[in-house]
Amino acid sequence: MIGTLSLIIAVLYATKVWANPACAVCTVAVGASLEVARRYGVDDAVVGVWAGAMLALLGYWLILWFEKKNWNFAGRNLLLMTLSVASIGFMYIEMPYAPKVIGVFYMDPLLFSTILGALTFIYVSKFYQWMKARNGGHAHFPFEKVVLPVLALALLSVYFNYYPLGEALPNKADLLDASGLYEFSGDK
Repeated sequence: MIGTLSLIIAVLYATKVWANPACAVCTVAVGASLEVARRYGVDDAVVGVWAGAMLALLGYWLILWFEKKNWNFAGRNLLLMTLSVASIGFMYIEMPYAPKVIGVFYMDPLLFSTILGALTFIYVSKFYQWMKARNGGHAHFPFEKVVLPVLALALLSVYFNYYPLGEALPNKADLLDASGLYEFSGDK
């Protein structure tokens, strides 16, 4: 664990720094904290919020890399961001997809919160750029670029912690048994 963390820090330290929408240290911190959170029993919806933000951040970095390579095509940014966030699907190779009713949606809480976390991160990043432009190209306070997304994601995490996503749907057979309408053909 310490060797892996040291390697990541060494690689990040040795790489050339580009202007980007978030810092590399934040990315490593979020990635490492996801596994720690799950080990401490934090709800998957809370972990999903931060995973979605991390995947959106990786999508931003992918867009910057495409910019550097001069690979431009119509819909590039949307496609890259969608592919980046959709990579959460690889989680379901190892773990079961357990959909629940979430408002009008029927999906896994981890997937739902990942999408919501990514959208929150993207929106707050755009909001920060808008606020900065309206302030003459300057941030309102130091580290505003970091504080706004972290605060928004933390608030969303607190909400999901106290109001868990969705309830599991009862089994149809259990519903029919409870109503007394369901009988086996052999029962009299």
